[in-house]
Formats: sequence, structure tokens, C-alpha cells
Amino acid sequence: MLKYQSIAADLQRSIEDGTLKPNEKLPTVVELCELYSVSKITVKRALDILTENGLISSKRGSGTYVKNTTELPEDSFLFGRSDRALGFSTEHRNDPKKVTSVVYVFSIVTPPADVARHLNIGPDDFTYYHERVRCLDGVPIVIEYTYMPLDLIPGLKKSTLYKSVYRYIEDEVGLKISSFHRILRAVHASAQEAERLEMTAGDPMLEIAQVGFLDDGTPFEYSVSRNVGDRYELRDVNVI
Repeated sequence: MLKYQSIAADLQRSIEDGTLKPNEKLPTVVELCELYSVSKITVKRALDILTENGLISSKRGSGTYVKNTTELPEDSFLFGRSDRALGFSTEHRNDPKKVTSVVYVFSIVTPPADVARHLNIGPDDFTYYHERVRCLDGVPIVIEYTYMPLDLIPGLKKSTLYKSVYRYIEDEVGLKISSFHRILRAVHASAQEAERLEMTAGDPMLEIAQVGFLDDGTPFEYSVSRNVGDRYELRDVNVI
């Protein structure tokens, strides 16, 4: 194992065992250089790994902090990068099949308490909420239930939901999406989901619950996507 990988692994263990707590500021690059007796380049490469894994985030002029992932159970938690990370449209950008959406709900709501905690907003703050099905050549693949803070993402419209919302956030709003924290579960389709996804109630689905973060560590999305079991496969790259 190279030195920067060893440092990244050591810091990750400190995060996972609680030595470095959620929202805690990490030592500076100079302090880490002294602690591990290495160069700044080595420390920065180690921090890059932790950033890619979604464990830390940098705040300009303030420092680097441990992300708060305490709301998600450790035994179900997935770090890494997957082909779903930049959204359904980007995932299938090279697919000859046409990506379309069916929007069932688009509204502004006060989210449930657990969603507000994930998004680090107050109980009376508003979010966008939408339910949509993503399709390939008209075949439904996944249904998405998504909350996004109203104040963070201005101007989101129902018409945007028929295209890539992530592209709107980055290209139109000018925010940078950095990482996602996910839980994967096997679930069964409800009667409503079965109708919307053209399947049978009780059929197996892969559920992905995730919190999305911007590059400054701000959570911008809490979503649950339920994928039709025999129409979807997850490709994931874990950074070691």
C-alpha cells in the first residue's frame, strides 16, 4: 500500500470508529504532514481519496470537515462511485435507447422530520418533492421519490423533471455535485408502484436511498429510487 493510501485508510478508520466525529474539522494539511511525516502532495492525495469516498468535504476559507452520515445505518452504507451517481440520463447517455420521464407528482412541501435531518434544514423549511418514473424506449425502469431544499435550488420547474435535474443544478444553477451516501435494500413493489412500472405487486425491486452533497458539503437531495429487479443492474466502483 502506498503512503497516501495508508494515510487515507487510517483517517477513514478514525471516522468510522468515531475518533473523528461528524462535522468535526480535520487537522490542517500542514498538521497532517507533521503527524505522518510526509509531504503536502501525499496528504492532499490522501484527502482526495476521502473526498471521493464521500467521507469529508472542504469549505472554502474554513477547512476540511467530516461529513455527517450518522443518520444512515453503518451496515447498509455504501461509499464509492457508481454509474447512477450523475443521474439516470447520464448513466444511459451512450445507450441507444431513448430516456423519457413520466411525472406523477411535483409540489412544494414541508418534508418529514427524518428527511429534514438528512437535508440539514429546519422542520418548517420547504422542499421540492417529486415522484417520477424514468423509462428506456418507453419501458419503465425506476420510480424516484425526491426532496430538494427550495432555497438551495431556485427555479426548479415541472418541465425540468422531464430532463436531467442534475444537469439543471450544475449547468443552470451553477452548483457542483460532489458525492452521494447510499443505502441499498431489496424491497417488494407496492400496488401503486406495480401499476406505474408495469409489473406485479410484490415483485422484487432494488431500493437506493441516498443523500446527495455539493462540493462544499451541503446536502442538496434526499431521494429513494426503486428499480425494477429484472430491468436494472448497479455498476459500482469502490475506491480503496
